Amino acid sequence: MNIIQAEQKDIKTVKEITQTTIKYVYPKYYPKGAVDLFINYHSDERIISDISNGYVYLLEDDGKITGTVTVEENHIGRLFVLPAYQHKGYGRALLDFSEDLIFRSFNSIKLDASLPAKKIYLLRGYKEVEYNIDPADGDFLCYDVMVKER
Repeated sequence: MNIIQAEQKDIKTVKEITQTTIKYVYPKYYPKGAVDLFINYHSDERIISDISNGYVYLLEDDGKITGTVTVEENHIGRLFVLPAYQHKGYGRALLDFSEDLIFRSFNSIKLDASLPAKKIYLLRGYKEVEYNIDPADGDFLCYDVMVKER
């Protein structure tokens, strides 16, 4: 297992991991409008900008890219593992990597936790600091802002 920094050539891969995971996992937790909001939020423009700024990382195992995470200052975002590779420790590896990277320079980590991931973050010591409900095409998107202190 290896975590590498994404390059411009990886835009399609990051988008595929992100969109595939959202379309597979999120409909189990959110209404269609919220799922569409997630998909639109992780647009090509955002992915391109994040890669250009050096914020995006990829997890590679046995020649296959299986997951991605975005780390901007002390914020973790866009942590996704392809559905076929979930429950194999890849998400944990990406989170371990991100936390180690952030704690080199910051005393706290911030992230937005979707409903499917909230329990994982709670078990890792993150605390809820804010609960958000955003309108999403006639539906609602609910998520928590969570923080972990060193």
